[in-house]
Amino acid sequence: MLKEAIYHRPLDNFAYLSGEDEVHIRLKTGKKDISTVTLLHGDPYEFEDGKWIHSETEMIRSGTDSLYDYWFAKVKPAYRRIRYGFQISDGTETAIYGERGYTDEVPSDVAFLFTIPFLHPSLIFRAPEWVKDTVWYQIFPERFANGDKENDPEGTLPWGSDEPEVDNFFGGDLQGVIDHIPYLKDLGISGIYFTPIFKAYSNHKYDTIDYLEIDPSFGTKETLRKLIDVCHENGIKVMLDAVFNHSGFYFPQFQDVFKNGEKSKYKDWFHLWEFPIKTEPRPNYDTFGFFPEMPKLNTDNTEVADYLIKVGKYWLQEFDIDGWRLDVANEVDPKFWLRFNSELKKIKPDLYILGEIWHDSMPWLRGDQFDAVMNYPFTSNVLDLFAKGEITLKEFVEGITAVLHMYPKPVNEVAFNLIGSHDTPRVLTVCGGNKEKLKQIFTLMLTFPGSPCIYYGDEIGMDGGPDPGCRKCMVWEEGQQDRELFSHVKKLLSLRKELPVLANDSDTFLMEPEDGGNCLAYKRTDGTRAVLVVLNASDKAEKYSLPSEFAGRTGTDLLNGKSSSGTSLALDAYGFSIIEY
Repeated sequence: MLKEAIYHRPLDNFAYLSGEDEVHIRLKTGKKDISTVTLLHGDPYEFEDGKWIHSETEMIRSGTDSLYDYWFAKVKPAYRRIRYGFQISDGTETAIYGERGYTDEVPSDVAFLFTIPFLHPSLIFRAPEWVKDTVWYQIFPERFANGDKENDPEGTLPWGSDEPEVDNFFGGDLQGVIDHIPYLKDLGISGIYFTPIFKAYSNHKYDTIDYLEIDPSFGTKETLRKLIDVCHENGIKVMLDAVFNHSGFYFPQFQDVFKNGEKSKYKDWFHLWEFPIKTEPRPNYDTFGFFPEMPKLNTDNTEVADYLIKVGKYWLQEFDIDGWRLDVANEVDPKFWLRFNSELKKIKPDLYILGEIWHDSMPWLRGDQFDAVMNYPFTSNVLDLFAKGEITLKEFVEGITAVLHMYPKPVNEVAFNLIGSHDTPRVLTVCGGNKEKLKQIFTLMLTFPGSPCIYYGDEIGMDGGPDPGCRKCMVWEEGQQDRELFSHVKKLLSLRKELPVLANDSDTFLMEPEDGGNCLAYKRTDGTRAVLVVLNASDKAEKYSLPSEFAGRTGTDLLNGKSSSGTSLALDAYGFSIIEY
């Protein structure tokens, strides 16, 4: 028994409240080392003849990654408190594992075991319920649609007439979005995530000049108000982008420091190294990356924090937005996010707060900072297998298993799953232009737990390399759109809406890959209904042997309505099936 590989702690993704009275408990053990795990659990204060009264619940192996097996059980403590340990066996040796290590028998001193002293309601992770059923659509406003040529900036190019550059403009604006809400409604979108819309120098607007004003090239506050009203009338939520890690170079407070140096009353608003301020050859102040036009804000400064909280509240109270996406969230003072969450949730308890973090984000996902983060670990695993072919199916299953066990289930249900954005090459380009691969990737993302996001134009087959290539003008001429791809995505969104089991009111189980096989399979089930999703990651036709629970049963392929039965499933190259049993 590899005892050094066994791990648990009564916190975060290993032990958490799911609902008012149910506790989910996980254990991590060495890969293929342990044969059975039994959860021993009871009240800390119940004894009989000096022995602790406890129950035994068999734990299921919920997944395996490259190094570990994961075990899972859920229990409902009778008195809102719990002591527990694990009886672990490798078939030869059996041990009891608790907070203080290992023993051969259930200890009489329950202090040896793990504990959750009381299941306080405040321990429940409470993301907005509506997010679990939301499919997002990311819009880069300058490149989505030009609805009002009167507000075009000087030098605006004709729509789509040239390749996107870091400094050119095509006139996209908020009115253009309003004009195309019917398109989004028809596709099945229920949430829009906008990259920044506030006054800024660049076309991307991540270098804010005025956090309390709409960029003039996008329209007015009345235009935004109209846009949000139209979205809400059509069942579409609206999330704005908050750039609180850094301002723009032309932010008035930074300009004051730039001109007045140590005499500026705003010198403590930024992380300055020395005076006078210099931008070359590298800035002598902290920035986002090494971009001198993006000076880093000192969010530990009370005046800065007050100002940014005011900004967050303003757009929430005045325009009734539904979410804030937080740019470079992991570089901002955590104390600021605690305050941001507390003060804004008082105004709108079901506000969605999404952090941009590209790595393991558990410290930000305890319910008091963010509701979710952008799920880039999901993105990288999906693209590495299905788009690039750089990992094996086994490595993919191990990677996604690690992702699913990285956070508690309630966190996974609202995770912001994406396959591309304004920061990454277009997914079709990553797929080498192979549309079948892209259809397969959409099939996976839109049948997987989380709150998925489509980057504008991916649904019609737009391509493009890294920034700025991924920021082309949206193609509105239907003859130039891939309408078959559009129909496929629309069908998937319709299925996700019709069948909650494909969204988040269900559990997800990844199947062990067949030896030498190339088919990924996973089950979504709510205990009554079950849907099996199978995807062939190979460029050759494959025959997938159905798991025993589905073999011989008759199901319906939800994509084509055809009956499916037998013990195996035939799939074309890069093919896929969604079968309801």
